[in-house]
Amino acid sequence: MRDPVLFAIPFFLLLLTLEWTAARKLEKLDAAAARNPSQDRPSSGAYLTRDSMASISMGLVSIATTAAWKTLALVGYAAIYVYVAPWHLPATKWYTWVAAIVGVDLLYYAYHRVAHRIRLMWATHQAHHSSQYFNFATALRQKWNNSGEILMWLPLPLLGLPPWLIFFSWSLNLIYQFWVHTERIDKLPRWFEFIFNTPSHHRVHHGMDQIYLDKNYGGIFIIFDRMFGSFQKELFRPHYGLTKQVDTFNIWKLQTHEYVAIARDVRSASRLRDRLGYVFGPPGWAPRTAGQTGENTPLAASR
Repeated sequence: MRDPVLFAIPFFLLLLTLEWTAARKLEKLDAAAARNPSQDRPSSGAYLTRDSMASISMGLVSIATTAAWKTLALVGYAAIYVYVAPWHLPATKWYTWVAAIVGVDLLYYAYHRVAHRIRLMWATHQAHHSSQYFNFATALRQKWNNSGEILMWLPLPLLGLPPWLIFFSWSLNLIYQFWVHTERIDKLPRWFEFIFNTPSHHRVHHGMDQIYLDKNYGGIFIIFDRMFGSFQKELFRPHYGLTKQVDTFNIWKLQTHEYVAIARDVRSASRLRDRLGYVFGPPGWAPRTAGQTGENTPLAASR
């Protein structure tokens, strides 16, 4: 039950420090230059100290919250594995490891896609997208509510995968995703870009440009995006962050502001269907107003 993520933290910090140093040294970036008034966004590879510290702080808190969610999940997964699963796959076989790693990534893709399309789940996930910078610090800007992933992975113990192996694969997935949060790595060999998630693919995912919205959900593999129609190649440098930026470095507000917005919208709604739409509709959903035709529709920007 030793979490590989804990052993990876020193390497995360080392790579973050190297990238940050490169940003300062090679481009002579500082907090003022990163927010050059002549630009509409931070420079490529830029770091802003307050933004990075917010990301790192959210990552540190997520270590504790994730451990709590995993402890809760362990009880349920173990019960399903022991009492419900029709068979138990041996952890000593290579195919069990392949099934665990690919299974976790496939269900992560499904969770990730749903989290971008249902506002209640987006409220949890949006904190990770809230930075207008894209660097290794952004990778540490993790959510504190893992309930969606835990529920999504329930089929895995049912298929006979040992709970500890599910958690191990989850950690490998998270570790892999660290290195794709950078603008310092350009496109990689074509065969690698075709199979695996890469910095180029993940820059698209964090883009708020209309063509990039809700694309490239993969964790380790990009194959599922290609299979299920959510792949978008990188055409230009994205604008990062949310379509409605949250201008704060307060980590509590960054984690909770969308829940507050949902509660405010639900209170303002007069019909049950509108209340449900605000909670379970896509981000940006709004009731139909006078003069509109058809069903209630989301706004042009999904987040």
